[in-house]
Amino acid sequence: MKKIRIGSGAGYSGDRIEPAVELAEKGGIQYLVFECLAERTIAIAQQARMKDPAMGYDALLAARMEAVLSICRQNGVKIITNMGAANPAAGAQKIKEIARKLGITGLKIAAVIGDDVLGVVQAADYTIEETGEKLAAIKDKLVSANAYLGVAPIVEALQNGADIVITGRVADPALFAAPLIYEFGWSTDDWDTLGQATAIGHLLECAGQITGGYFADPGYKDVPGLARLGFPLAEVGEDGSFVITKVPGSGGKVTLATCKEQLLYEIHNPGAYITPDVVADFTGVRMVQTGEDQVQITGGKGKPKTDFLKVSIGYVDSYIGEGQISYAGPGAVARGQLALDIVAERLKLTGVEFQEIRYDLIGVNALHGAKCSVDHEPYEVRARVAGRTKNMREAVRIGNEVETLYTNGPAGGAGAWKVAREVVAMVSALVPRSLVKYAVHYEVM
Repeated sequence: MKKIRIGSGAGYSGDRIEPAVELAEKGGIQYLVFECLAERTIAIAQQARMKDPAMGYDALLAARMEAVLSICRQNGVKIITNMGAANPAAGAQKIKEIARKLGITGLKIAAVIGDDVLGVVQAADYTIEETGEKLAAIKDKLVSANAYLGVAPIVEALQNGADIVITGRVADPALFAAPLIYEFGWSTDDWDTLGQATAIGHLLECAGQITGGYFADPGYKDVPGLARLGFPLAEVGEDGSFVITKVPGSGGKVTLATCKEQLLYEIHNPGAYITPDVVADFTGVRMVQTGEDQVQITGGKGKPKTDFLKVSIGYVDSYIGEGQISYAGPGAVARGQLALDIVAERLKLTGVEFQEIRYDLIGVNALHGAKCSVDHEPYEVRARVAGRTKNMREAVRIGNEVETLYTNGPAGGAGAWKVAREVVAMVSALVPRSLVKYAVHYEVM
């Protein structure tokens, strides 16, 4: 039976690069997938593109391609990634530039466009899924609107001979399901097979999370070699059955527990996980440990896809001003609390306008509040003040007041830090899929 091996080269935008190189070199894979696009990431990328039309792709695109392109070319590994973010066409041009610099020829690079639907969203007053309100309330603040595309454009690119496919907003599992559909000739209305393909993609999409990252808990769930954590790969059969594993000798581990935690990660309903291609049903998934770092998975199913696509909408919500300063030694908590009290009074005296504010002692009450705090006195604390404002000017003033504690606050303050930043928030809406049109552009070397 024909088998395809797919490696997960990244689980988020800033992920490590070395594990992807290891997969390309030693994983025996045919496809290397970089999943790097979070919902807020693409809104920030849109802002970058507005400032410079040649930008808007992932900041680590060049570094990743410089690290793996030659190895992938040598080993016949195709690359699929959503590092195009807000500008897949410019990302494809960047990959072409890097390939030339590395002396690589004969590449065909496909850029998938069409997920940018800001115009579609602005033309109608859709409902915000999270609140039930209408988009009209934030239309003057919109930064981006990107629909989740499915497997179709990636499959099309592979059918047309693409060695590298770079996309913008595509559903994460689709990055992994598309090459399987292409290789095995699976029908895109075979819902059970697509449900199983979605399970494969969902398990791989977060990279190191299924090999022990975001899993380890010393003394309870010990994971070896986290400093050189190996990223996962799936060996997939034509019938859709697959085994999750990793490169032998790499750090981390693949167990029933790591796989089960990842299966349940970020899905609201395991019986109806809605994607652009299928409504996946994971309730029948079965896992068997077949060897060291090998888990076989079967039983994913699916139901017909919906008539709508989810659209992630980014908008400028507010601004945040933040300041921090540390206190250590005897009486650290008392001095830290005094620092917070001083800032609170100063903000009132100087008339700083904010909609929301927090006064925290990191190490005492920052995460779970005063009621859940430990009853012993820590030797060191960090005072933090963070406020949400309507404009940048007021946000800056919050951090400034924390900084002045150096010479105007309790004894021993050190390591003061401040920042003011724009807050890009995300909401979602459902748009008829008939309004979303994709296209695939090619760069040939």
